[in-house]
Amino acid sequence: MTKKGKKMNQLVSRYFSKVIFTFAVLVSAIWVSFAHSQESYPSRAVILINPWAAGGPSEAIIRPIAEKLTQLLGQPFVIEAKPGANGTIGTAMVSHAKPDGYTLLFANAGPITISPSLPNKPAYDVSRDFVPITQIVSAPTLLVVRSDFPAKNLAEFIDYIKKNPGKVAYGSVGIGSTTHLAGATLAERVRTEMIHIPYTGSSQINTDLLGGQIQTAFVNIAGVMGLVTEGKLRSLAVSTLKRASVLPNIPTVAEQVPEFEMNSWYGLMAPANTPPAITQKLNSTLIQILKMPDIVNRLSDYGLVIEGNSPEAFTAKIKLDLINYANSVRAAKIKD
Repeated sequence: MTKKGKKMNQLVSRYFSKVIFTFAVLVSAIWVSFAHSQESYPSRAVILINPWAAGGPSEAIIRPIAEKLTQLLGQPFVIEAKPGANGTIGTAMVSHAKPDGYTLLFANAGPITISPSLPNKPAYDVSRDFVPITQIVSAPTLLVVRSDFPAKNLAEFIDYIKKNPGKVAYGSVGIGSTTHLAGATLAERVRTEMIHIPYTGSSQINTDLLGGQIQTAFVNIAGVMGLVTEGKLRSLAVSTLKRASVLPNIPTVAEQVPEFEMNSWYGLMAPANTPPAITQKLNSTLIQILKMPDIVNRLSDYGLVIEGNSPEAFTAKIKLDLINYANSVRAAKIKD
């Protein structure tokens, strides 16, 4: 090789060495910046999207938790209610949010595990568009009627709706919600018909129950306990396989209708591709919060079962619920 050729090789080698060095420095700087952003999370306010109407049972659950998150992580966790279409509107908003940990979803079983099985598919794919953080609580629903309703217990209620097919109206928090599916499933299992009236929140259901516009409803236990305790509404049954600890004298639907079960839940989810360091930080903080005595007492008083599981366990539950609720939707012949 000539001297000129050797010199050219040396120049090329030096050039590529500088390029590689510069690239390495740039990658290192980006990684350090990324790592720092995860460690300092959150550095500004975090939005918690509640896909249900303000003032309902969902807000009663998430508000004290948001206050604790604010205290422990040093930035405001702000609840924004985005109700509509059985929670799918607010849920869809989060699916399209930037995956940086600053927009999170207060997720619910209805829009996450039931709506995907309905004919009108939601504008998101649960498996593709979200990353689960933790299941916060399981939430039984209560079958309630107004205090002057003719049926005094579940057996009498079933007898009444069978003798009056298509005449009893039941409310739900939306098409495809657990409260809708519970009513449709009960009617199908006892071989009768009830009229479904969808609302956007449980407070509206309670108002129309008390006013006599509808006769019955399955309502989240957290949203109806006060009215039951005051004697304004009568609880006939609980939707879970086991009786609720706060209402031990109220039977399960399954005691009259074998294997009937409808168990709702609430949890926290983030947009897909949110950095694992952020979701893990949120998971560990939430589990810490769910062990605090004041939170335990408050949620337990609502009749809720505290969960606080890992992202992996929450993911597994969602996958199983998607399968089970798809079967329930088909069995109940829900076509809306």
